Amino acid sequence: MSETILITGGSGLIGYPLSQRLAEQFGVIGFDRQGPPHPPPNVDCVSVDLTSDESVQRGLTYVRERYGDTLASVLHLAAYYDFSGEPSRNYDDITVKGTQRLLRALQAFHVEQFVFSSTMLVHAPCEPGQRIREDWPLEPKWAYPQSKVETETLIRAERGSIPAVLLRIAGVYTDRCHSIPLAQQIQRIYERKLVSHVFPGHIAHGQAFLHLNDLIDAFVRLVQRRKRLPTALPLLVGEGETLSYDELQHQFGRLIHGEEWDTREIPKAVAKAGAWLQDAMPGEEPFIKPWMIDLADDHYALDITRAHDLLGWRTERSLRDTLPLMTSALKDNPLAWYREHKLEPPSQLREASAEAMGGR
Repeated sequence: MSETILITGGSGLIGYPLSQRLAEQFGVIGFDRQGPPHPPPNVDCVSVDLTSDESVQRGLTYVRERYGDTLASVLHLAAYYDFSGEPSRNYDDITVKGTQRLLRALQAFHVEQFVFSSTMLVHAPCEPGQRIREDWPLEPKWAYPQSKVETETLIRAERGSIPAVLLRIAGVYTDRCHSIPLAQQIQRIYERKLVSHVFPGHIAHGQAFLHLNDLIDAFVRLVQRRKRLPTALPLLVGEGETLSYDELQHQFGRLIHGEEWDTREIPKAVAKAGAWLQDAMPGEEPFIKPWMIDLADDHYALDITRAHDLLGWRTERSLRDTLPLMTSALKDNPLAWYREHKLEPPSQLREASAEAMGGR
């Protein structure tokens, strides 16, 4: 019988393809609040609500009866996040207490590895020319990374004899984008919005990203090398190159419109006033919130030496090389791209699509 892997959040952006990849070598169980409409082949999907003691116990009882009490790895991806900036009890109920509930219930199993999906944003930002390592100061700036720091602390305290990896991940993207900040930036430039030409901070700053396929490779290597890793391991994964906001602007401008994209730095106070005004106006809710302005130019560049040394891992893809694929997907079928990224298409795009459908 093959070794068993448990993945929480198994139907998400990361969990679904990761389940598919690991099912080639392991028996894979996916825990999720709602199972995917089309489960990955050879993956046993189980409905589990991490906010419920009864649900977690029921899910793990099923695991024990079907697969035994030994788990090669538990890859814990399930968590809460949003971009509202508002405090939410879901961070505590799902991310922090949900992890605690799962970890305590796992003490009855023999677990060879517990991997927690954290974020590079638990760290304080750095300056251009610096690189963040795993021992860089922790300084979460908003609710999402704060919940990750609290959960990391909890795991250290309550893991017992279970070896744990705190995987601090850069911003994830795919060939078609699937990154909320990048998709918003593309949308602003595609629609030639006025706000696409201004930035409340240093345009030479940027944030590290990571292609989904490279992240999946890191997870696979963690599982494969689990018996050779330290028992408590914080680990950063991301690309070695951090593109500045200005460079992304120029790249998107050239790829979408065939022109350079002029971007001006503006004072944060001006940007906040504009964000407050946009937020108060009727119509589509704006993505940029006043709280984001102070964090807009936080710089994150990563030193991934530890991941290379322990896993033999390095990235095979890059954001720079993937930008043309993202914008091609947009230009090939703009309306489908907008819907795929849950964005409100501009009226002229909807009208053009309606006319085309009418003609057919």
